[in-house]
Amino acid sequence: MTQVNESPTHPAGSPRRAPADPSTPLTTDELAHATEAVGRISEAFSSRVVGQHQVRTALLVTLLAEGHVLLESVPGLAKTLAASTLSQAVSARFARIQCTPDLLPSDIIGTQVYDPRRHEFETQLGPVHANFVLLDEINRASAKTQSALLEAMQERQTSIAGTIHPLPDPFMVLATQNPIEEEGTYVLPHAQMDRFLLKEVIDYPTDEDELLVLERIDDGTLGQHMSDVAPVVTPQQVADLQGLVRRVYVDPAIRRYITSLVRATRDATRLLGPELGNYVEIGASPRGSIAFFQAARAMAVVQGRHYVIPEDVRELRHSVLRHRLHLSFEALADRVRPETIIDAVFRAVPTP
Repeated sequence: MTQVNESPTHPAGSPRRAPADPSTPLTTDELAHATEAVGRISEAFSSRVVGQHQVRTALLVTLLAEGHVLLESVPGLAKTLAASTLSQAVSARFARIQCTPDLLPSDIIGTQVYDPRRHEFETQLGPVHANFVLLDEINRASAKTQSALLEAMQERQTSIAGTIHPLPDPFMVLATQNPIEEEGTYVLPHAQMDRFLLKEVIDYPTDEDELLVLERIDDGTLGQHMSDVAPVVTPQQVADLQGLVRRVYVDPAIRRYITSLVRATRDATRLLGPELGNYVEIGASPRGSIAFFQAARAMAVVQGRHYVIPEDVRELRHSVLRHRLHLSFEALADRVRPETIIDAVFRAVPTP
């Protein structure tokens, strides 16, 4: 089941941008412009989603870093609402795909359909050809269907009948999954998990936030009859923000800090000792270092800075690494969470 919304004033596709020159530092005016635009998106998000400040930050970081995000929680914690609200804040094409076991790859990327009137095949692009693609309950789609997303998420293109179709710019996948149901679900392949820049686990709201949810339902702000969020930025403005992020300064000491952290997950036994280290079967790949590098620069812009500090890396540690560590069966049996290993690694690696 798919749902596609497209702004009449902003086409789904746009020409590929030239890479930003990382040697050009951000100016004060550029940083002020970025901070103001991020503030508008954040305000639009908070107008619909109560609390969930970590989720808001994760979505903003993913958007600015040109990545994809996986949201996980039990049902009813506003995963879909958070993803759709961010999409509506940008005046761009949005597609929602409700994943089911019978969903086919062609239902996502598109296919060729025979036209009997012209006696030829014509290509019909699938819903993945949108700026924002919400994959609701992605773990209900089969492995074959999930694998169809790998090319789209990594190369930002699809291949249909031997023809390559570039995806629009900006392009972002927002996937949700429910971890407590096993019947009718499929575990995401590790190769696909690695394509998500961040994985955010959504927790239950506080007492105050849950009361505020009831108040908003009572006054009509939330619920079945709530109105859509008015767009606050355009796709071009998002592309400009992403270009600014690529010019954020990352000191060589922080770059070395990032690679040291990721490499430590591959040699956890030596660093953490056998008690914790033996729980890790496979550490993070170099994509973990790349994810830290890109996400930390985006976090700096969200925080209103033109340079990365170690706290940016530390704040993103769980979101970047929790889905990149492959834990052993003993870890599952002992109920050892990835966050426990990640925190131990960060305590062991010196901070610059």
